[in-house]
Amino acid sequence: MIRLGRIGYVNMAPVFYRLDAEVEELVGVPTDLNRALLAGECDLAPISSIEYARNADRLRILPRLCVGSEGAVDSIQLVSRTPLEHIRTVAVTPESATSVVLTKVLLPEAEHVPLGEEAEATLLIGDAALKSAFEDPTPHHDLGRLWLERTGLPMVFAVWAAPDEPLPGLSELEEALVASVRLARAEPERLAHESSERYGYPAGFLARYFEKLRYSFGPRERAGLLTFLELARDVGELDAVPELRFVTAPAIA
Repeated sequence: MIRLGRIGYVNMAPVFYRLDAEVEELVGVPTDLNRALLAGECDLAPISSIEYARNADRLRILPRLCVGSEGAVDSIQLVSRTPLEHIRTVAVTPESATSVVLTKVLLPEAEHVPLGEEAEATLLIGDAALKSAFEDPTPHHDLGRLWLERTGLPMVFAVWAAPDEPLPGLSELEEALVASVRLARAEPERLAHESSERYGYPAGFLARYFEKLRYSFGPRERAGLLTFLELARDVGELDAVPELRFVTAPAIA
């Protein structure tokens, strides 16, 4: 049975909405799944796009799936009363590698400190970011929106990666994941209602959130990913931009 990673945030709800596949789920935050995949404890997982790039010689990615947005994503927020251009310290979450590097790309002059230490801004991701944006009146800066304003491209926060010699059946599992997303898109009210019961957010709030997420890894998403990796290299977070190597021949959903 394939060991399938699942990010423990509400953003995975469409992907697992009606997943018709026998898998063993491994649930964790993105950095947990990064470690598990590289340690051989998982066969396929949505991992931080920057972590894939740092280990591209050991991994392959699914050609049809990602986790991204074109514009505001809601679940990746820089929270600060200090204007963006004056931020010099950011307390960063330990749960995400891509968002930390994206913050460095967008604010290259800012020093990063661990979450909980005093800083002019705080980087939150996932459900913590959603909750903060929903409840905290402090100004929130959506990194997906800031990225689009800078580049005009989608931002790919995670790719679905497998070891360099993947197990048989991953193409069929990819098809099942794509089919689940497709059905979730066709039933947005049911998806929002079920996710509301599971995660505790209002259904209307989740419906709007899911509309902002992108799961199809098309040409614009690939261009956005490569642009992000080039900028990550330029700020010293990546030695070189790797070639994207796929589990199967690229096919756009």
